[in-house]
Amino acid sequence: MTTSAAPLDLLLLPTWLVPVEPAGVVLKEHGLGIRDGCIAFIGPRAAALKLAAKEVRELPGMLLSPGLINAHGHAAMSLFRGLADDLPLMTWLEKHIWPAEAKWVDEAFVRDGTNLAIAEQIKGGITCFCDMYFFPKVASDCVHNSGMRAQIAMPILDFPIPGASSADEALRQAIELFGDLKHHPRIKIAFGPHAPYTVSDANLEKIRVVAEELDATIHMHVHETAFEVQQAVEQTGERPLARLGRLGLLGPRFQAVHMTQISEDDLALLVESNTSVIHCPESNLKLASGFCPVERLWQAGVNVAVGTDGAASNNDLDLLGETRTAAMLAKAVAGSATALDAHRALRMATLNGARAMGLESQIGSLEVGKAADMVAFDLSGLAQQPIYDPVSQLIYATGRDCVKHLWVAGKPLLDDRQLTRMDEQQLTATAIAWGQRISGHSE
Repeated sequence: MTTSAAPLDLLLLPTWLVPVEPAGVVLKEHGLGIRDGCIAFIGPRAAALKLAAKEVRELPGMLLSPGLINAHGHAAMSLFRGLADDLPLMTWLEKHIWPAEAKWVDEAFVRDGTNLAIAEQIKGGITCFCDMYFFPKVASDCVHNSGMRAQIAMPILDFPIPGASSADEALRQAIELFGDLKHHPRIKIAFGPHAPYTVSDANLEKIRVVAEELDATIHMHVHETAFEVQQAVEQTGERPLARLGRLGLLGPRFQAVHMTQISEDDLALLVESNTSVIHCPESNLKLASGFCPVERLWQAGVNVAVGTDGAASNNDLDLLGETRTAAMLAKAVAGSATALDAHRALRMATLNGARAMGLESQIGSLEVGKAADMVAFDLSGLAQQPIYDPVSQLIYATGRDCVKHLWVAGKPLLDDRQLTRMDEQQLTATAIAWGQRISGHSE
């Protein structure tokens, strides 16, 4: 159906259309129409061709799906990609990443690193990402200029960070940025207490009060490693998630990132509070942090989204590849080949991410009235043949190099693999220059 008789701005005619909602559906030979940045029509090709449209795009051999949502990352850390590989988490952080951040991170670093990450994500089919890094105003400016969609979380720790001298200062900046951008159509500001071991009860309480008042989301690393949980229990007698529950932080606005350690009590807390879990399988694998029991969470009714984490620990921002890893890992952890099938994996990388951010009424699925955030994957290549189930082919046999076109709010940010609003050569040159500076002074 179409919402009015006005001409469509754009009519897309893919071979397959995967709306994600309703679940498990693949529409063949259907069209999707866009008007004023929103989806105005979904229906059979014959009906679509009868509609007036300013532009018609045939997408033969392509699968049109909601844009992928990268539910956790540290965009500017793309400039630290490969700086300190093959190390355990705390060694990686304390001996390498934190010293490098202290030396190099300023507004220019965040601007250049965020732009690099945005371009990489657009080319990989990502229309929306969650970011948690220093100088969030700079990052939000990058998102605004790029045309992409994002949730930007202000990191809050008990000690000074680049751009904020204290937790109170960081919280003040976050409140101010939230106010400045609360009406922005594509940017949502969140609060980002770093982790249970870096933020005190007093500061968590302040964050909870402010987030409740503003109805804002909270994005936090939780239960990333067994060591984190064990240390908390030894020091306080309480698991970190239980502490967050006691302090009143858990709930539908809370995004618990990593969650590789989940006891029965933890699971009950997640279910009861309706907290979302953000799964980052490749970062967890690379840092040997553990395995999030995705199938167990899913069957219990927990909303699980997927994120890449930062390129410093992944080492890419390839959410399609991340989702494939998540599906494979879920089967191994559950001991079941039916765990996290391809259709549910795609849902985890789209609608579940939107739900975690409280944006499921706007993005995450292809439905009339929602924002036209979409990606076209080219499945016509040799490695994708033959095609029995295009969603299985997308998850298990397709790389991000098959991303052909991408739209956010109906505007093309990638056209035939080419960035429309960013200069790829300039971004590459800038990243190389940063690498030379950092490696030349890394000792």
